[in-house]
Amino acid sequence: MSRNKAADPLLNHEYDGIREYDNPTPGWWHVLFLLSIVFSFFYFLYYEVNPESATNESTLLAARVAETKRIFGAVGELSPDEATIQAMRGNAQFLEVAAGIFIGNCAQCHGRDGTGGTGTNLTDDEYKNVNRLEDIYSVITRGAGGQAMPAWDNRLSQNERVILAAYVANLRGSATGGKGPEGKAIAPWPPIPAPEKN
Repeated sequence: MSRNKAADPLLNHEYDGIREYDNPTPGWWHVLFLLSIVFSFFYFLYYEVNPESATNESTLLAARVAETKRIFGAVGELSPDEATIQAMRGNAQFLEVAAGIFIGNCAQCHGRDGTGGTGTNLTDDEYKNVNRLEDIYSVITRGAGGQAMPAWDNRLSQNERVILAAYVANLRGSATGGKGPEGKAIAPWPPIPAPEKN
């Protein structure tokens, strides 16, 4: 009795006396595969072509703006003068924010603890471009050393640069060792005000 060729689930392919069983991919798998192709087309259009799409960068920027408004909402725009920087040197909340800014943007050159690397040592008493507290803000804002130290005025807000200047001022004398002195010794900063919490 011969088998019906149309209903035969075995293929003609044979290896070592074993014939291959014809087990086609299920229809639902084909449907999911086609739907994923259609989905990828719209996904590409939304994230790669649409200028209004939410990218990681835009989401991070929006979160950063919201956090900056939350942190600085009560104080408004900080002035980059010596009195303000000196006041920020004793503000624990703002110094904590400034530490995050320093680690995220400055530590790769100046070291995590400020003792230097490719950048200068911020913990000693010798400075190349700084004589007063406001000069730290100026160097952060405009850069120095023919772009060896980049300008941060387009990447950090004024308030972020003010509190970063206060944080960098507080690094002076906080560690020993590190990169050798560069520049000239300058007078000590005024004493840090008593810490205030907001």
